[in-house]
Amino acid sequence: MKVLVFTDIHGDSLIISKLMQKVKKEKPDAMICAGDMTNFGFGLRSILKKFDSTGIPLFIIPGNHETDEEIRIYSRDMKNVRSIHLRPILFHSLYIIGCGGGGFTAQHAEFEMSEKKFADAMKKMKLQDHKYRTLIVTHQPPYKTELDLIFGEHVGSTSIRKFIREHQPDFCITGHIHENEGKQDHIGKTLVLNPGPLGKIMDIN
Repeated sequence: MKVLVFTDIHGDSLIISKLMQKVKKEKPDAMICAGDMTNFGFGLRSILKKFDSTGIPLFIIPGNHETDEEIRIYSRDMKNVRSIHLRPILFHSLYIIGCGGGGFTAQHAEFEMSEKKFADAMKKMKLQDHKYRTLIVTHQPPYKTELDLIFGEHVGSTSIRKFIREHQPDFCITGHIHENEGKQDHIGKTLVLNPGPLGKIMDIN
């Protein structure tokens, strides 16, 4: 399965155009956005419609520039756009967990409230079939990785890092800190990736 992952496009029309070209060329099975589609929600509906028009599923979480409510309201008449904020989904053999929002606080209260639900669902997937892969999508990066550094200081979420360390999903897609676009790291066996606004194609088998 081929998945286009991206984050923090902030309504940039040139970046959106390049992503559309990548979709046309690569023909991914799905797209995943780790938040901040816009600048403070401006033009969100029209941006989502462009992605919806590709006919390819887009799974999205809010960043800190839009809300889950805005995404759900603007996409409710769209066939291919779906908010996965606190709504785990199974897409073919990929189990996707999403939690958006967050800023620069160490603890992510909303994530912690859903942590047991996420963990129980992951365990159930693994018991059913070892071929399932698990992917967590967060806007705020996990603490103490190459992806949460600003001026040499780690500013990520300890809540997200703890969950990843304890439950070891296969992948974590994150964003928020533009200085770390394109970087990746590992927490145990979990690959943590900030794909940046131009995105990356992931081949998930």
